[in-house]
Amino acid sequence: MNDFWDFAGHYWWLVFPLFGLASAASGSFAAASKRRHKHRLEIIKAKAELTAARASVKRGIGSAAAAEVEAPAQSLSDQADDLRAVHDEVTHRWLDYELDVAKLIAFPSMSNGRDPLTAAFLRAKTVADRARPAAGSKPTAEQITAYRRAVTDFEVAFDLAEREARRVRDSGLTDAERKRLATASRMLAVATDDAATPAERQLAYRRVREEIEGLIALSDDAVEVLEKKVAQPLTERPSTEPPAPAA
Repeated sequence: MNDFWDFAGHYWWLVFPLFGLASAASGSFAAASKRRHKHRLEIIKAKAELTAARASVKRGIGSAAAAEVEAPAQSLSDQADDLRAVHDEVTHRWLDYELDVAKLIAFPSMSNGRDPLTAAFLRAKTVADRARPAAGSKPTAEQITAYRRAVTDFEVAFDLAEREARRVRDSGLTDAERKRLATASRMLAVATDDAATPAERQLAYRRVREEIEGLIALSDDAVEVLEKKVAQPLTERPSTEPPAPAA
């Protein structure tokens, strides 16, 4: 015991840096706990919104629900056709984002699978795709019921994700990340400008890919669509040469 107090008497000053380290560790733990709590609240909110929206659809709001109202007067094949049309319409709305880099830059959460609402609609899309009866098949009543539920969930989940993406835009990003997306947006305009030279387009295209790296996930199809726009033919520019003198 005397040895301990002798050590403490000579090295009492170590208390201050050790206290600082302990405080920093405590602060990091508190920040991590706060982030986990916020993420849990976002998931709970997303689930609540999806449940409420699904209930609204059952009361007659939404394309798939409208098909259900008309269902008693339709054959199972006709019901399947109507539901496939709704399914295709929602998928087309999703592809408007998925294949349009400009829209993804403006609404980055639509490509963020970690966003609770985006993740929910991607899961709902997978379920609807699996439940979709093949064209020309003869689905059973149980299959139609399951497909209608899946299409309704897909439609509602997409509406919620799109609404939230348009509300928050890039507010969830840091200042540096927002600047990168702003640069990408300017470079995209050059890359798809039919009056720019091929070299200008290619340089701008590379800048776009660099700036969105790690911020926006582009599908292979989106890259292909963008590269086709970058490679489009030049428009004919007005000549700057003076007209040749008449003979």
